[in-house]
Amino acid sequence: MGALSPSHWAIIAVVLMVLFGSKKLPDAARGLGRSMRILKTEVGELQADAPELEK
Repeated sequence: MGALSPSHWAIIAVVLMVLFGSKKLPDAARGLGRSMRILKTEVGELQADAPELEK
């Protein structure tokens, strides 16, 4: 009951397509990917700066 089956993913995909339309979904996914890359870069920079702050 904890994991989603493929049929659950299909239902979620259909609901997203109905809510947002098929033209907006690729743009939304692209924007999310860019945001995640920026977040990953910033977190990496913070971790690299952390040893300098402790001194």
